[in-house]
Amino acid sequence: MGFTIYMAITPHTVSPQRWTVANLPDLTGRTALVTGANSGLGFYTAQALARSGAAVTMAVRDVAKGNQAKELMGPLAENLEVWRLDLSDLTSVRAFAEAWSSAHTGGLDLLINNAGIMAIPRRTSADGHEMQFATNHLGHFALTGLLLPALVAIPYSRVVNVASGAHRMARRINFEDLMGEKSYSKWGAYAQSKLANLLFTSELQRRMAASHLTVTASAAHPGYAATNLQSVGPAMSGSTIGAQLTSLANKVFAQSPQMGALPTLFAATVPGLPGDSYVGSGGLGEMKGHPKLVDRSPAAKDIRQAQRLWEVSEDLTGVVYPLD
Repeated sequence: MGFTIYMAITPHTVSPQRWTVANLPDLTGRTALVTGANSGLGFYTAQALARSGAAVTMAVRDVAKGNQAKELMGPLAENLEVWRLDLSDLTSVRAFAEAWSSAHTGGLDLLINNAGIMAIPRRTSADGHEMQFATNHLGHFALTGLLLPALVAIPYSRVVNVASGAHRMARRINFEDLMGEKSYSKWGAYAQSKLANLLFTSELQRRMAASHLTVTASAAHPGYAATNLQSVGPAMSGSTIGAQLTSLANKVFAQSPQMGALPTLFAATVPGLPGDSYVGSGGLGEMKGHPKLVDRSPAAKDIRQAQRLWEVSEDLTGVVYPLD
């Protein structure tokens, strides 16, 4: 299938003040995969894509929760399937990619790398990597590489990496202490993982173009959206006050997860969107509002950091992309 109308119009012909799920194109015949689709932004992203006709895989760590989320979508459930994927475990990522590719020989139109964790106490993954970096970056890096043949099979397929405005808190990738073994800050580790999302997006797009492939990679951030992402860190830390403050902030300052999902949906479906685009919320401070193209920090534009991160990521995951 593919997005054959890729160059039909530019994103500038769509007003970010007016863009909503009502602007989604007909996605009948398209195949999409959304990680972390059982709640929050992932849930509403999967729901919107399914409502527009796409066949959506909900890739989730907890299948029971994934099935509950699927049931909540009512009649849309016929467009949805739930698969287990633990992004923090590279063995799980490999098993998922192999099984999914065998079951979906027609290829993949949209890969939405949405799942993530935020500001948790230091933990290590099954592979010994710092958990936020493992889940937010390495797992998605490996998944995208392993699903690359499925993406290449569809003309103008897309990869969308969900980043965060918090990437601005990281001045660079700390390759000297990448896993926070010498010094760990839960917010610093989160910011680094989100910076990694943007550097990965840029380098992936550069390598796709150099290999003359039509797959495009873009990134999106949801602004400040009220999801359960904010509550996990305080819960793991045992901070009652932190949990209460997070709940209050979500009620007072945050926008809905439905609004937070719009930048991702915009990046995934707007015709003519150039590769390496970054879409965020269009309101004050990019915290709320309808989607628009936004800028990223100088660190997120560092080509040398992006190239080094790519090489390190290949070494850490064992996934080598077949690209020039």
